[in-house]
Amino acid sequence: MGSEGERGPALGGCDPPALRRDCQHRIFVNRSLALEKIKCFGFDMDYTLAMYKSPAYEELCFRLLLEHLVSIGYPHEILAYNYDPTFPTRGLVFDALYGNLLKVDSHGNLLVCAHGFRFLRGAEILHYYPNKFIQRDDMKRFHILNTLFNLTETHLYACLVDFFSNCPRYVSCDTGYRHGNLFMSFRSMFQDVREAMDQVHLSGCLKEKTLENVEKYVVKDPRVPLLLSRMREVGKVFLATNSDYNYTDAIMSYLFDFSNGDKTGTPPRPWRSYFDLIVVDTRKPLFFAEGTVLRQVNTDTGKLRIGTYTGPLQHCAVYSGGSSDLVCDLLGVKGKDILYVGDHIFGDILKSKKRQGWRTFLVVPELAHELQVWTEKSELFEELRSLDLFLAELYQHLDSGSSERPDISSIKRRIQKVTHEMDMCYGKMGSLFRCGSRQTLFASQLMRYADLYAASFLNFLYYPFSYLFRAPSVLMAHESTVEHGPVDAGEGSTALELQLDQHSQQVLGLPQDSSGEEEEDGEA
Repeated sequence: MGSEGERGPALGGCDPPALRRDCQHRIFVNRSLALEKIKCFGFDMDYTLAMYKSPAYEELCFRLLLEHLVSIGYPHEILAYNYDPTFPTRGLVFDALYGNLLKVDSHGNLLVCAHGFRFLRGAEILHYYPNKFIQRDDMKRFHILNTLFNLTETHLYACLVDFFSNCPRYVSCDTGYRHGNLFMSFRSMFQDVREAMDQVHLSGCLKEKTLENVEKYVVKDPRVPLLLSRMREVGKVFLATNSDYNYTDAIMSYLFDFSNGDKTGTPPRPWRSYFDLIVVDTRKPLFFAEGTVLRQVNTDTGKLRIGTYTGPLQHCAVYSGGSSDLVCDLLGVKGKDILYVGDHIFGDILKSKKRQGWRTFLVVPELAHELQVWTEKSELFEELRSLDLFLAELYQHLDSGSSERPDISSIKRRIQKVTHEMDMCYGKMGSLFRCGSRQTLFASQLMRYADLYAASFLNFLYYPFSYLFRAPSVLMAHESTVEHGPVDAGEGSTALELQLDQHSQQVLGLPQDSSGEEEEDGEA
């Protein structure tokens, strides 16, 4: 049993460090999950089974996007921009009204604001956002860039805003740019970039370029067939990808092409033999709702057979479309029997969790770098913790009758400075999960919808299939700051220490809310 990925102040404390695996091999837990109860393992392909090499893959996509924009009339000068992997991070929000890239928390409070590559401060932010707050449910204006494919899109918005803001031919306005009698709004720019993204993916040019030099763009790891063969010994395995069959076949054939097969001395096997069910063209997240017509794929030609497939599951057959309900029917499993592994927090994780009740595993490749910074820059996190503790101590003995007002301006400036130093350790837009002691929208979504998460699904290799991933019980604020039994006046400092310890847990990245459904059999 384990509680890898502690959930904040826990009843009975947390596992001692000696019982934990190497952090790069760990799977972190938001909700308890008994692996032996899982009867079926489901996988996405892109950025899950098939990991694309960064930044080479993003550079390819970025170049194709620029070329498409130029082909529809954008200035040739934008071709001078290159993809910078240190700038974008996932989970940012693009404001289609003002053209800003925003990092926000789960409530819509602003953490970081950038216009192009220029970071806004103070009065500039208040000019656009008087309350330093956005209405996230205004989806026509605010667009969340949550996927790994969105990284190039995020950087492209910054490049375009940077170009038009500094080009003397264009006059900058709050909501776009004017050139003579022409006005280009940030909303139209957003639409052009989205259409370019669709064109690059749907036209097949990105896939074609990827397959022309697959070794350059796709990670090949012999542990992939090893893990899947072990999973098939304990349950069923299926693949559900939005990619078409021809691209899926090419990528998967490359991933599973090892001379030794999945075990030493074992001859190679066709990649389809590792799966009980293969579904392409799923059109997630539609796949998790009403879905589309289920058709069978002719694996010799890659073409679809006419008519809706209504027969039983066929070994090594490939299907197109369908829905998550059909997957359950064909495999003979129900929602909580399935653990679905994917990288898309909306298309893979949120929808499979909310609509089907599947157990979820989110692949977060950035976690490797996040953990590296977390361990190597621990002195910054400790300093921020100390500043927060000192700030709390200033108010410890004050009450409603106190006229004294502590001067905290210098402490707040120091907290801002340390927070900025921490952010810059991750990249120009900071951490995927936090800004100082405040968690990002992406972090809150991960905690709410992903039962488990790790840098790679291959981390399952370091756990037995009988493992119990157990999330520690989480104390609420009143439970973690108030002692059991009566507390007299002389014990006030102890209560404060408990409160400060809870706050330090938040600063150090340990979430404070469960935000998840109840588990069966008392697992959570």
